[in-house]
Amino acid sequence: MSKMTLLVIDSFGIGAMSDCKEYVPSDCKANTYKHIREMNQGKLQIPFLYNSGLGALIDDESPPNNAYGYSKLAHHGADTYLGHQEIAGSCPKKSNKRLMKDIHYGMKKILESNGYDVDYPFDEFPVLLVNGAAVVADNLESSLGNIINVTADFKKMPFSEVKELGKVVRHHVDTTRVIAFGGPYTSIEHILSCVKEKQAGQYGVDTPKANVYGEGYEVFHMGYGVEMDRQFPMIAADHNLKVYRMGKTADVLHGAGPTDPVVNTTELLSKVMEAYTQEKDEAAFLINVQETDLAGHSEDVDWYCELLNETDHWLRNTFVPAMQEDDLLIIMADHGNDPTIGHSNHTREYVPIIAIGNKVGKTYIGLRETMADVGATFCDFFDLPKTAEGESFLVDLLEK
Repeated sequence: MSKMTLLVIDSFGIGAMSDCKEYVPSDCKANTYKHIREMNQGKLQIPFLYNSGLGALIDDESPPNNAYGYSKLAHHGADTYLGHQEIAGSCPKKSNKRLMKDIHYGMKKILESNGYDVDYPFDEFPVLLVNGAAVVADNLESSLGNIINVTADFKKMPFSEVKELGKVVRHHVDTTRVIAFGGPYTSIEHILSCVKEKQAGQYGVDTPKANVYGEGYEVFHMGYGVEMDRQFPMIAADHNLKVYRMGKTADVLHGAGPTDPVVNTTELLSKVMEAYTQEKDEAAFLINVQETDLAGHSEDVDWYCELLNETDHWLRNTFVPAMQEDDLLIIMADHGNDPTIGHSNHTREYVPIIAIGNKVGKTYIGLRETMADVGATFCDFFDLPKTAEGESFLVDLLEK
């Protein structure tokens, strides 16, 4: 039975997009791959990726024997969560900056009209306490005004109810994301004790101190304008196709099937290989190597280089040799995170697309207008209904 795999090397961009001036003008000099290579002369050893398309894309080398191309980011900015929504087949819409200080009164009325008990636990902070169990407040870890958090004590509000609360908040705010999450080993009293003002006018829960992470932690991300039911993983779930979500995809993509949000790259690749070789039926694998993004945020060129070397070695010596006749592999990124650019944020860059398989022909798929083409191609491969957005390039991949 055939298997199709997506391997996202998180943040592995290949050069600033032409619209970078509209977002962060300083990012117009970004090129994550090229700058890592320049900073690590001789240390970066990724012959598989280079010979499979990077060389042709970056250095005008001869085309590889497989399919390759690259893609724009259709979502605004450069974000792992938003990028994966786009890849899965539904591109997030342009959002607005929102802080609780500006929306708390209206949000309180909306929640109450939906049957919730809503209180202000602090006179001085515009955060909401819902049913004595969950706090609706600003996210303190993201850019100012990007995300609203719903942080819950699962002993007082089970995760299923937290998600429903999150959906109501999501429906009535146009910020980039709403995140509903919590854990069973904290308390609402402790969560409230971790509420603070971080930047002027930004009020929320200091989640690392709130003890919501760890065993029993669950999270539900909701993007603005995202049609989750028309993304590949959800379409697959509706048609009983098993989809493995491993690495960061376990957190940022919704669906059914096995999940493992492992971060360590060595452990992740080992677990992927174990699951891939044991799976005898038709299945999809959605994998994200998250540590490359962490290395970008850390501005650690050496660490980033080591992770690329490890991933390339695994691909050429372990994973690709194990692929069967009808299997298909797509390797790509979701944005850039150039560790040499002088800041630790994501960079808005084009991303490579490399397709590998015994039936994949020698072809150039060009510049894709949206990464949603990848989700559309997954649906096409498994003969599933189309994603909300994107055009399949499956017919271009197959050997003619």
